[in-house]
Amino acid sequence: MEHILLTGSSRGIGAAALKELTGRGSKVIGHATRSSDDETIAANFTDPGAAQALWDAALEQTGGTVDVLINNAGLFDANPLDSSDIAWLDSWEDTLRINLTAAAQLSRFAVRHWQDRGTGGRIVHVASRAGHRGDSPAHWHYAAAKGGMLAMHKTIARAYAGEGILSYAIAPGFTDTSMADDYLESRGGDGLLKDIPLGKVAEPEEIARIIAFCALDAPPSMTGAVIDANGASYVR
Repeated sequence: MEHILLTGSSRGIGAAALKELTGRGSKVIGHATRSSDDETIAANFTDPGAAQALWDAALEQTGGTVDVLINNAGLFDANPLDSSDIAWLDSWEDTLRINLTAAAQLSRFAVRHWQDRGTGGRIVHVASRAGHRGDSPAHWHYAAAKGGMLAMHKTIARAYAGEGILSYAIAPGFTDTSMADDYLESRGGDGLLKDIPLGKVAEPEEIARIIAFCALDAPPSMTGAVIDANGASYVR
């Protein structure tokens, strides 16, 4: 049975991934900013110490072993260019910490954990199409964080493949989650679909199946790959 730490498991893609992975027999340690049940660890990633506390708590729940880390937690708040200087900077720093820095901290803990144990492991990074093609003028910070996540993922894959430590990334486009609702509306709602040849946004369950594939089934030779899931709105 795989022991999996899944960040951002309380809603949207994370909740769908939790259901998919537990349905396949994995023991999943969930995470949310505020926990409402005994199965989910609370950790607010705007706190620099939260990632370490989450990792330690996850190890305690699993008896000392985490086999897979899924970096899914995310913040997607608009940050208008004409905000005050301090408000713009605060929003930038919160978004980078939640979307990238916490994922980097957890990835580091995971790599060192597997090195100490002398075993392999897997990291799955839920990035975004924005990491490739950018985002709206109010989302510099989000695009920068997801681009950084993709670069980090490739570095991990190249550095540790020989030790059996594998890294996979997923770059969804628009997905039908509460996090994306305000953005979809701000960008024209149904009019936004004109930019998606498939004619619809992804369902969380679609992305969850890709997460489960990377966490449990993807062959080692796929390490370093980025799987796009954007309805052909960005192809490369």
